[in-house]
Amino acid sequence: MKSLHIRDVDERVLARIRTLARLHHRSVQGEVRAILEEAAKRAPADEGSEPLALFTVHTGRETSLSRREYYDDDAR
Repeated sequence: MKSLHIRDVDERVLARIRTLARLHHRSVQGEVRAILEEAAKRAPADEGSEPLALFTVHTGRETSLSRREYYDDDAR
């Protein structure tokens, strides 16, 4: 696994990351890794990478998936 060294991190940012790490019961390194992993999920996928896993959720409710049903309008 590769390493990453980040310089000149604002002390206020670092303090907040420490707080998040404590709240999530992780080390600062573990918290930063989790933040980076979450941010990386938002980036466009590279060619040849694994596709996103999509899941269907059954709510027990029938729907027409119409705009009116979701937004209570007809796009006017």
